[in-house]
Amino acid sequence: MQFIDLQYQQKRIHERLMENIARVLSHGQYIMGPEIRELEAKLGEYVGIKHAVSCSSGTDALLMALMALGVGKGDAVFTTPFTFVATAEVISLLGATPVFVDIDPVTFNIDPDRLKEAIDAFEKGNASRHPLPRGFERLTPKGIIPVDLFGQPADYDCINAMAAAKGLFVLEDAAQSFGAEYHGAKACSLAGMAATSFFPAKPLGCYGDAGMVFTDSDELADRLESIRVHGKGTDKYDNIRIGINGRCDTLQAAILLAKFEIFPEEIELRQEVARRYTQVLGESGQVACPHVTAGSKSAWAQYSLVTEHRDAILEAMKKEKIPSAIYYPKPLHVQGAYQYLAYAPGDFPVSQRAAQGIFSVPMHPYLAEQDQETICRAILGACRKG
Repeated sequence: MQFIDLQYQQKRIHERLMENIARVLSHGQYIMGPEIRELEAKLGEYVGIKHAVSCSSGTDALLMALMALGVGKGDAVFTTPFTFVATAEVISLLGATPVFVDIDPVTFNIDPDRLKEAIDAFEKGNASRHPLPRGFERLTPKGIIPVDLFGQPADYDCINAMAAAKGLFVLEDAAQSFGAEYHGAKACSLAGMAATSFFPAKPLGCYGDAGMVFTDSDELADRLESIRVHGKGTDKYDNIRIGINGRCDTLQAAILLAKFEIFPEEIELRQEVARRYTQVLGESGQVACPHVTAGSKSAWAQYSLVTEHRDAILEAMKKEKIPSAIYYPKPLHVQGAYQYLAYAPGDFPVSQRAAQGIFSVPMHPYLAEQDQETICRAILGACRKG
């Protein structure tokens, strides 16, 4: 049994994959070849956004977006501690400071009520209203990075309204949510800018690393295209700003084009897999199943459960040779890299509780119903024994 079955998917599209790869080998434009623009056009149309700028990874997508927004030293950017380190890492790399905000206990996404408290605490210079990082008095709030965790979009109606009222940017971290929807709009179109990842395990993944930034702003798109090629102006030897080597490989674009042909179908298959899990496990009362809010559609990058029986369940799954994963066992505010912010372990209790009880089960479009039954039996059997 596979946690994510990329081999089955590859068999479905093998012929098209080979055709696309052969085309790249034939024309030899391995960097910024024609497949790059084709992919950008198709994914931009799918999302419903004017500009899609491909790049070398989801991390670089976030980094490039922040660079285009002018984030730097002295800036504070609000985000969640319950995510992969890349979300906060890119803020730090630019000399800015991540300000952590606790999550909603049901969706695991940043809690708009706690976000309001954090912004208010900054404005009033009062860390007793909400935990703030060391040295916050010298920082200026600049923006918000919500994370669409496990494939479900954050509460953008609330977040965007709050940001507009305070003059803050919103950058959607859609690394896990490409293909998701929020009140009829696609993920990656829900804020002023969005960044996604095409890491192999993502809902739309390549066979290496790649990412993409989305925006409707002509100005930001121009900056992004410059930043991804060392800050180029008229050509790569005319450098008008500091940039990075952030280009997407043409071969990865060719692979993504083949995968994208079946991607809408795979998103629907993921809904069926999630529905079967919830139908069986949700009625048990032994584990808390993922909750998708009204008006939202998850891309189901992961199917994550919370329970007090985690250790027993993981041991039972291991005995049955069922793969599992824990996203995320250690929130960012207690990671060694962020000790300098001087947060206390109990500052974000919802994130802490989630980290102590969460685990993820196999999730992909081709997960057989029989395999799901085996997984559910192992989970419920461990709960009864526990």
